Amino acid sequence: MKPPARQRGYAEDPSLAATSVPMITADLFRDPSDRPAPIRLGDGATLLPGFARDRATALLAALEEVLRQAPLRRMRTPGGHVMTVATSCCGDRGWTSDADGYRYSALDPASGRPWPPMPEVFAALATAAAAAAGYPAFAADTCLINRYGDGAKLSPHQDRDERDLSHPIVSLSLGLPARFQFGDPHRRERLLRTTLEHGDVVVWGGASRLAYHGVLPLAAGRHPMTGDCRYNLSFRRAG
Repeated sequence: MKPPARQRGYAEDPSLAATSVPMITADLFRDPSDRPAPIRLGDGATLLPGFARDRATALLAALEEVLRQAPLRRMRTPGGHVMTVATSCCGDRGWTSDADGYRYSALDPASGRPWPPMPEVFAALATAAAAAAGYPAFAADTCLINRYGDGAKLSPHQDRDERDLSHPIVSLSLGLPARFQFGDPHRRERLLRTTLEHGDVVVWGGASRLAYHGVLPLAAGRHPMTGDCRYNLSFRRAG
């Protein structure tokens, strides 16, 4: 597959190899009896430890196929800084950033083509995790994919580019552990710090929908399923 031409506002990052995606079953994310109890991070915000750990193989296989179609790239912020995380998207829309600002787009700016469809296993994970955190019937229409390498970080920010803020954010961690920061919508409280492990999912909505959150610089390491990196899959209802 020929890589997309370099576009203004992007720095290229290698894509992953294509692979087959396992079949999806109706009980894919049925609660196992030994799953740890949810942890409250704030009003309307919940950490689901290990929620997706048993399905990581299927999720990573689907992720490889998405990245084959829409390779990772490092976006530029409106201020001109190149982000330390490499990103891609799938679903009806994709989140982008360049000199013109932050926004969702139906087309991948790097290729001019629609973003890859959201894999079934992604959609199932997002809906099941949201329901487990108290948000029934959530249906994500986009997934923002962030790849963190050694030292990559995400400064505290709010997710506010979506049209309808009544829908929660569902955030999945795969690979190396990361130190996650989570606060409130007004930055009145000191940001809570917690370690997110492989397969953990954080869901926030309601009073915490606009909570500030971020990721501290990733420590070097190696994970048996992702190598020297961490992936974060952030599911939203953008349209």
